Amino acid sequence: MPRNLKEEVVFTAIMAGLMVFVMVCYNVMLVQGFTKGFMMNSLSEYPGGLLVAIILDLLVVGPIAKKLAFKYIINDYMKRNVVLIGITISVMMVLGMVTCMSLFGIIMSHNVSLTSYIHAWGFNIIVALPLQLLIVGPIARAVLGKMQSATDKAKAVQESTSEEIE
Repeated sequence: MPRNLKEEVVFTAIMAGLMVFVMVCYNVMLVQGFTKGFMMNSLSEYPGGLLVAIILDLLVVGPIAKKLAFKYIINDYMKRNVVLIGITISVMMVLGMVTCMSLFGIIMSHNVSLTSYIHAWGFNIIVALPLQLLIVGPIARAVLGKMQSATDKAKAVQESTSEEIE
């Protein structure tokens, strides 16, 4: 879990960046297939999707998912196991982000209807959940862990140096 704003920004950038890129490619492929313009269309859709995803993650879905998880799902047993907390929050985040980003996708494609939304949501959740839990989440957590380890080592060196001076 990120411990400060810098870690939160890096973690969100990695998480949202990878998730949005793969999901944009997946949705473009669903609509047009793997055609000659597939990559160009995916890259053109990426910046808008990334911006919306980061805003939703930091300001809407993230706070709501964490609040709901800690209030209703995470119990005392789970609090002793950081992995269970991470998985719980990841699942809550995926549910919230797929719900919001599927709506964003059908609005951007000018195909707004309840059936289009349900179809998009269903097709997105079957890719987003395993993508998050098996690939993107572990990558983002590994980078965050290395950042936190480097920060902890720097603090330890600084404390030992200041103790030697005194």
